[in-house]
This record gives sequence, C-alpha cells and structure tokens, in this order.
Amino acid sequence: MKTARIEANGQAQDVTVAANGKLLLPNGKAFEGQEWNWLPPPHAVIYGLALNFADHARELNFAELPEEPIPFIKNPSSVVGHLAPVARPAGVRYMHYEGELGVVIGKAARNVKRDKAMEHVRGYTICNDFTVRDFVGNFYRPPIKAKGFDTFGPVGPWIVDAADIPDPHQLSIQTRVNGELRQDGNTRDLIFDIPALIEWFSQFMTLAPGAIISTGTPRGLSDVQPGDTVEVRIDGIGSLVNTVVSA
Repeated sequence: MKTARIEANGQAQDVTVAANGKLLLPNGKAFEGQEWNWLPPPHAVIYGLALNFADHARELNFAELPEEPIPFIKNPSSVVGHLAPVARPAGVRYMHYEGELGVVIGKAARNVKRDKAMEHVRGYTICNDFTVRDFVGNFYRPPIKAKGFDTFGPVGPWIVDAADIPDPHQLSIQTRVNGELRQDGNTRDLIFDIPALIEWFSQFMTLAPGAIISTGTPRGLSDVQPGDTVEVRIDGIGSLVNTVVSA
C-alpha cells in the first residue's frame, strides 16, 4: 500500500494511492478535488548519512571508507514534497542532488539489535538530499549549512509499506537531470545497511515513529541550475521529481 499526504484548499489530507493512481480518502471514497499539492510525510525528521556508498566515497577522493556511519540531521524547514520547487541560493558555485532511499520508522526504536531492527520499519520513500558543495569542508563535521537551506530536502511522493518491498537491499536508484541519467546505483552497495543503521542510531537516541533515515547516495554528482528538473527513481517506490528555481 502507498500512503501520502496532500494539501487541498489549504488543508492537509492523508490519502492512499490506488494501483490506478487514484487518491483515496480514509473513508475509502475517491478524492474529488481538482487542484492539490503533494506534501512530505508528517513530522519527518530526516537523519542523513554521508559517504554510505563506496563508489560515492571514491568519487570524492576518500582513500578509506568510514568505520562507522557519518550522520547529519536535515533541517526541518528544508523538507518539501514531490513537485515542489527547490531554490538554488544566489552566488553559489556548485549545488547538486543526492538521490537516496528513505527508511521510515514505524515503531519507536531504542537499543535495538540488528536482528530485530527491521521490525521497526514502517516503509520506504524517496529522498533527495540537495547540497551546496561550496560549504562542505569536512565530512566529519555536520554539514548544516551545505544541506540545510530551505527546500533542500524533497521527500515523497508517498510511503510504500515495508511488506510491499521484499528486499530493500536490492533496489535500483537512478537520478536524471532533464531526462539525462546522472546516477545509477543499487542499495546492495550500501556500506552500512538498514539494520546496521537502526542499531547504530538507536544505541544513543530514540528513533521516533515517522523519523526517516536517508541512507546515502551513489556516485554521479553534478551541478544543477535554475530550470533543471531532477527526478529520483527507486525500484518498487516510484519517482520523486523537483525543479530547481532561482532563490
């Protein structure tokens, strides 16, 4: 099942997405509105991972792979939905996308061991971790400014139930800019897989329901400019599409 949030007439509405693409209200009736916008999942705190694909680490000239996850928190004001514009700040030299699998927590996780970690996953979504490379000086320091601009965290379009994704570690991730393939990776190449990440985070904090772990991006970064349309597609989930605009 796919669940989503939309905004219609100034109000947020939870819906499910039928196989034919129709939006269904909680009472099972079809949503009849003509104009609406996609919203990101509610209360979405996004925990990101730097350098969680070996090919991406090599792309950035890291000689050694990380020995433990390198986390950061995406600024909540950066989180936007499918088809929302992403604003490129004035004067920056290099702004890029990062197509990523988002793991949505369904049951609070604290001190969870690896063999029980997947019991805490509600489902999966798509994240695009936009970043200004100008402000990334050291991956072992939180890249708050580089990744925290408003609109820099598109998520969506929906959440696919965990039961509908047989193996989240065998999913193709592709990012296209104006239709041109720029990233072509697979979650089988994660350095730290989903159970490892849940175990690691939950050692020192509670992962609350609704939290999203954005699991990292494969190689293939490139600069994007106002007018560029960026599409991240993940097997079994769908496509997250956003257009870059000038701030």
